[in-house]
Amino acid sequence: MDKTSLIGITLGIAAILSGQVLEGGHISSLVQPTAFLIVVGGTLGAVMLQSPLPVFRNGMRMAKWVFVPPSSNHTDLIAQTTDWSHIARKEGLLALEERLDTLPDPFVRKGLQLLIDGVEPQHLRDVLEVEIDAWSAQMRLGAKIWESAGGYAPTIGILGAVMGLIHVMENLSDPSRLGSGIAVAFVATIYGVGFANLIFLPISKKLLAHVASGVSQREMLVDGLVGIASGDNPRIIESRMQGYVS
Repeated sequence: MDKTSLIGITLGIAAILSGQVLEGGHISSLVQPTAFLIVVGGTLGAVMLQSPLPVFRNGMRMAKWVFVPPSSNHTDLIAQTTDWSHIARKEGLLALEERLDTLPDPFVRKGLQLLIDGVEPQHLRDVLEVEIDAWSAQMRLGAKIWESAGGYAPTIGILGAVMGLIHVMENLSDPSRLGSGIAVAFVATIYGVGFANLIFLPISKKLLAHVASGVSQREMLVDGLVGIASGDNPRIIESRMQGYVS
């Protein structure tokens, strides 16, 4: 669990609600189902319209990374790769074959398989870097779903505000209906700007950070596998991989 994300979103919402109370307002005045429907439904529709279905689904699945980040342990991977280099140096590359079934990550498994197959170091790097680029591009498209939502939400909020004002103008002769229309108008704007800057855009940035970390980890692995394929000393391989750890 990423506690920073949980604390951040809680702090942001609490600050807004506290400000509302300190100004003498009521929290209930910010609860407007109509405004919520306009902003969230309109933003979701716009995002779905701009994105192919696989990209949209991937972006929605990636949202869980905000609170439950993907496994990323550079230290363990360095230790594992260094162990492979010792085995390859003493017993040969084929001795690594029994390790394949213990690897849950498809990318790591593919890299080790190519190494065992005796692929030339440069070809090994080329194949795996293509896969890294493809993975990175796919994940970045998913993260940009949330960035797009952050761009659409404020505009949809303004649209909701205009709709609320239209409702007000249509009922000027009935003062009892003016309050709800004005509330929807202003709350829709708050929802649009609030969702964009407290939820959608931060989610996008967090996902892009996780993607960058995943790319770094994969590049580090490639460097280690190429070192093993080239017959480098295990200590040199370990030292080079540690350069990726900040």
